[in-house]
Amino acid sequence: MWRYRNPVDVKFGAGVFETLGKVLAGRPYCLVTYDDANGGGVFSKLTRRVVAMAGTPAVTVCNIGPNPDFTGLAESCRTYASATRPVEAIVALGGGSVMDAAKVLAAASGDFDRVRRHLETGKGGEELGRTPIIAIPTTAGTGSEVTSWATVWDTGAMKKYSLARDTLHPEAALVDPLLTMGLPRAVTISTGLDALSHALESIWNVNANPVSGALAEVAAREVLEALPLLADDLRNEALRTRLARASLFAGLAFSNTRTALAHALSYHLTLHHGVPHGIACSFSLPMVMRAVAGCDAACDAALRRIFGPDLAAGAARLEAFLKKLGISPDATDHGIKAADWSRLIDDALAGDRGKNFIGRRESLVAELAA
Repeated sequence: MWRYRNPVDVKFGAGVFETLGKVLAGRPYCLVTYDDANGGGVFSKLTRRVVAMAGTPAVTVCNIGPNPDFTGLAESCRTYASATRPVEAIVALGGGSVMDAAKVLAAASGDFDRVRRHLETGKGGEELGRTPIIAIPTTAGTGSEVTSWATVWDTGAMKKYSLARDTLHPEAALVDPLLTMGLPRAVTISTGLDALSHALESIWNVNANPVSGALAEVAAREVLEALPLLADDLRNEALRTRLARASLFAGLAFSNTRTALAHALSYHLTLHHGVPHGIACSFSLPMVMRAVAGCDAACDAALRRIFGPDLAAGAARLEAFLKKLGISPDATDHGIKAADWSRLIDDALAGDRGKNFIGRRESLVAELAA
């Protein structure tokens, strides 16, 4: 038996951003986006387009950093609580950090302490809010526009939390590839690799099902083919569209499986070494792929459909793919000492995401020793 569920109303294609006014249908809204300090940047221009389509927001939250943490989110919630009218919807316009912040705001309803207590104790979930979210991604990688969780960081305590509630699925996702056209090369690569990790990790996952697997295979093949081309041709609309669709499909895949070992390993690198999320969760993919080969027949079959019949050659191809994009598959190049790598793997396997991994510790240790 298996089950697949995703309640998000997805609209995809060039120009779907222009349907925002119709989707909001006159509801007072909170706009969550990034701050352009001089008022002349990309997000200032996008904000003006939002206002032209949907009217002035009841409140705007724009203090969003790369990895939303307790301190910044508490400030965001205070701003949210100052809305001039009761907020009936949240418009999240940005990358993964904006989506994460919007979900926290939806759950907090202006009071971050209730979210913090839930994250720290696991209790009080029934007290959390459920403000509808309209998610508009401006990167191609996070997939957060179709998931029901948010990553929240307590940088003071050096801890990572996941706010996971079925009520946090966005009401609608407007995935417009044109909004990704101006992304710089580094962000394009990092977010694209995040999508690849979502796809592969939903395949070597105890929660995999036929629907998530089919979506993940399409997503992985598209990223592997299109991302290197896009890295050298950043204004190519057709390639941007392919990456946006791949990111969406990967999001729809891991919305049902969640992530696995590579993401579990990534959190330490981001917290302690400042490695961007997309790099932190993808550099270890070749190692993980070699370790998982032979552990599950369905997983092996899916990987062969992506990489070809020889999985060892496929892992080598994946390693070469990363190197071509300037990403080292060697943990020591990302700040991890060789002596600490085995311990970090054990810690990752013991965590919630690590428990989703279908492979065996013995195969990972053998891969490390190789």
